[in-house]
Amino acid sequence: MTAETFVHPAAVVEAGAQLGAGVHIGPFCHIGAESVVGDSVRMASHVTITGATYIGAGCQIFQNAVLGGAPQSVRHKGGRTTLSIGASCIIREGVTFNVGTDSSTGATTIGSNGFFMAQSHVAHDCVVGDNVTMANGAVLGGHCEVGDFVTFGGLSAVHQFVRIGHHAFIGGLSGVERDVIPYGMVTGDRAKLRGLNVIGIKRSGYSRADLLALRSAYRMLFASGRALADAIPLVAEKYPDSAAIADMLSFLQVSGKRHFTMPAAQDRGGGDDEA
Repeated sequence: MTAETFVHPAAVVEAGAQLGAGVHIGPFCHIGAESVVGDSVRMASHVTITGATYIGAGCQIFQNAVLGGAPQSVRHKGGRTTLSIGASCIIREGVTFNVGTDSSTGATTIGSNGFFMAQSHVAHDCVVGDNVTMANGAVLGGHCEVGDFVTFGGLSAVHQFVRIGHHAFIGGLSGVERDVIPYGMVTGDRAKLRGLNVIGIKRSGYSRADLLALRSAYRMLFASGRALADAIPLVAEKYPDSAAIADMLSFLQVSGKRHFTMPAAQDRGGGDDEA
């Protein structure tokens, strides 16, 4: 520890834990022996950091968060696995992140600048990108892959092994059991694709031309009546120079463990959002 680091007398920091400069640890926190806490991390009271867990610089962790707990998996046999959290994340009350499993990748990875609201959960072996927001009570099952700038509404739940493309929006109370395309917006129990995350696209600085092209590509893929396998090369031919559309097509060309989330029959026109 450095002189700049503060540990409340009522906190427990086990021998072997590594604390960076300017760390602030509040009362009744428990920091495990294999934990590495980056510079300027601030913890309120009753925070638990356990397992082989790395906390990036500048994170703020609130009461009763438990980071690095054992995976909730019957296949895990107790081997050493890890959790890595990027810089400048805000981790609110009661959030839980688990380490990976020794039967899979062995690692759970969370990017930088995330905002994880109260009682949200990231399960074992997930890979979560940068600038992800999970609202209160949102949960990820094991082995999920989440791209950058994804937003999860409150009490949404994602099935294990699901992929969520970057800039997607998951509506509150949604149950997501299939992969979600980049820029997609899904809602509902057994979520359906409702169009594009237009607000998120605009906030990320995409041009109006980009948005119009994405909307056109979306309609060609999901509202033309063609099978996806037939529509993908047509979209690629029409938009050969669009990086955004290339991302969407690349996602669709990867065969994951889940099928793709598709529109409900009444929403095949791409939703009500306007460019």
